[in-house]
Amino acid sequence: MGSNEKAQGGARIGSVLVIDDHPLYGEALGIALGEVFPGCEIRTQTTLAGAIAALDEGFSPELIMLDLKLPDVTGISGFQSLRTHVPDVPITVISALTSSEVIEALMAAGAAGFIPKDISSQGLRTALGLVRDGHRYVPPSHHAPPPSKEQGRGPTVAQICDRIADLTPQQARIMKLICAGKPNKQIAYEMSLAEATVKAHITALLRRLGVQNRTQAAVLVENANIELGAGMSDADARSFLSQ
Repeated sequence: MGSNEKAQGGARIGSVLVIDDHPLYGEALGIALGEVFPGCEIRTQTTLAGAIAALDEGFSPELIMLDLKLPDVTGISGFQSLRTHVPDVPITVISALTSSEVIEALMAAGAAGFIPKDISSQGLRTALGLVRDGHRYVPPSHHAPPPSKEQGRGPTVAQICDRIADLTPQQARIMKLICAGKPNKQIAYEMSLAEATVKAHITALLRRLGVQNRTQAAVLVENANIELGAGMSDADARSFLSQ
């Protein structure tokens, strides 16, 4: 998929919803949006829940800019939720997660574009201009991953994202704690649950992920380059160009 593949649309953008929980990057993005879309109304939200609430309250953006790493999102479930909520609004993803498979999964799911957070200011303006003109943008350096000899032996990133999106909120939180290396007893303490309840949740989430144990679950997520939960610190936001 080229960086200037034509998509539907191409009209003037008059309103944009930015969903990003890092103020410094959000501010820079707002400046770039103002330059590319003069006079457009820009609203920002720091969580998926806040964004959906804004949509439900009547805000009708002509473009959505979505960061994958939000505090109430796991994997690409935020993108999937927005696509379901506003199927006719183009959604461009902005993220530090630049795995080719993640990009392919998002574009296959209907994203209007994928903009890496390490893009230059000029590159950002160029990407936004292409989106404005109705193109689907991906980084010029991106190439679809070639078929793997191991294909068929394990789930793809897209399949893993779908499985994680199917987890309940409790299971998703437990998965984050598992990835952080917390034992069941500690998970039970942090979530104010009985250890037996935690074990029941883990059994269910392992079944949904299609793995046999906690270690396999953590490795599956890590190998797929999906980060569950905590976003970048302010220091990371200031140095996003080096990520």
